[in-house]
Amino acid sequence: MLDKIQIPEITGETLRRILDHSSDEIFVIDKDQRIIFVNSVCEKHYGLKPSEVVGKCNIELLEKGYWKPSIVPLVFEQKKPVSIKQTTYIGAELITTAVPILNEDNEIELVVTTSQEIQTFKNIKKSRESNPASINSSTPITNCSKMKDLLKVCEKIAKVDSTILIQGESGTGKGVLAHYIHEISKRKHKTFLKINCAALPGDLLESELFGYAEGAFTGASKYGKKGLLELADQGTLFLDEIGEMPLSLQAKLLQVIQEKQFIPIGKNEIKKVDVRIIAATNRDLVDMVSKNQFREDLFYRLNIIDLHLPPLRERREDIIPLTYNFLYKFNKKYEMNKIISQECLDMFYSYSWPGNIRQLENVMERLVVTSDSIIQISDLPELITRNIRPQAQYTLPSKLDDALEHVKKTLVVQSYKKYKSSRKVAKDLNISQTKAVKLINQYCGGMVGKI
Repeated sequence: MLDKIQIPEITGETLRRILDHSSDEIFVIDKDQRIIFVNSVCEKHYGLKPSEVVGKCNIELLEKGYWKPSIVPLVFEQKKPVSIKQTTYIGAELITTAVPILNEDNEIELVVTTSQEIQTFKNIKKSRESNPASINSSTPITNCSKMKDLLKVCEKIAKVDSTILIQGESGTGKGVLAHYIHEISKRKHKTFLKINCAALPGDLLESELFGYAEGAFTGASKYGKKGLLELADQGTLFLDEIGEMPLSLQAKLLQVIQEKQFIPIGKNEIKKVDVRIIAATNRDLVDMVSKNQFREDLFYRLNIIDLHLPPLRERREDIIPLTYNFLYKFNKKYEMNKIISQECLDMFYSYSWPGNIRQLENVMERLVVTSDSIIQISDLPELITRNIRPQAQYTLPSKLDDALEHVKKTLVVQSYKKYKSSRKVAKDLNISQTKAVKLINQYCGGMVGKI
């Protein structure tokens, strides 16, 4: 007679590791709608680590816009499994199913929700709940405390019409921030227009901004043309790269800001406009003023509210959420279903991103188009792989827990890549072999073989 096979008991930690290796997102909330468990897919869908989610009420994250719509009211109302389509703030489109667990009194004790990205579905029937309001696409994606503080300032200044100067390196998202301010202002139902002052020569920039009369100059339209200032009346005009505007034009712009009026080229009539000006630059305007390259009076009129956008290397908490945002964006655009490896994400986190968010977006578009089903380190452009430096040279996450977690993960991953053995990792890091196995499984992916 064969001996019965003994099945080892699954501990809580083992179960957590199993769930973390699921390709589906798994959420569990209690009867008070408080989140008591979420697996690691949470970071892929919302840019949040499980530690930032567990313990919070579902409504708290919903109100912050991490996903829409909420499935929780439906399942508590119907007390039966419910499925809907959801959209997350970093661009993931999900099919979410919530299953209630009832007690003897037919009251909900727990709700287990699972979510899967729509790209993985081949045949989906559209339900009546499948048309949620989309997440506000103009909202900057961030988990960085410095950026969150900046967005709070934007919420305050959006209520008034003061001119704004946004400063920051090229590619940091100054245009996105300007559009966000417009979208949450009282002018949101009016026009938002943008012009890059560095992209046009002085004469053409003047005609684009102020418009002109018929036959005002050689090559002018015989019908004349309205300028952007007139077209943006009641709305917002975003002047990107304001530091490149010629001095002669700066004087005319100053008049618009001060007097809310201007004269189109070749006309005698005065045009009155009510337009909010938001300007942006990656140049040092104070230095330009000292060198007489920028009008001091215009600088102070623009600089009533001064916003500084930090570069991506100073907001590393946002690298992974932004990476997934662009992955979703280009998967959808090119009808792909690419995924990205953990090794690539680690390398992205370590890279300095001198071109900031624009560079990250361009890299992700290239990778989605050129890689196989899984984006690997071998797919990355040489510009990135040859410029990776030890992480210690870069700024760690601003939160202590996140910083400690990142250092621990970095040490474990580096040690395991070098030794390929939990016993040697334990010796290298001066920890027990049991703990080494646990950390390798947690950070390196996959289960460690027999040791």
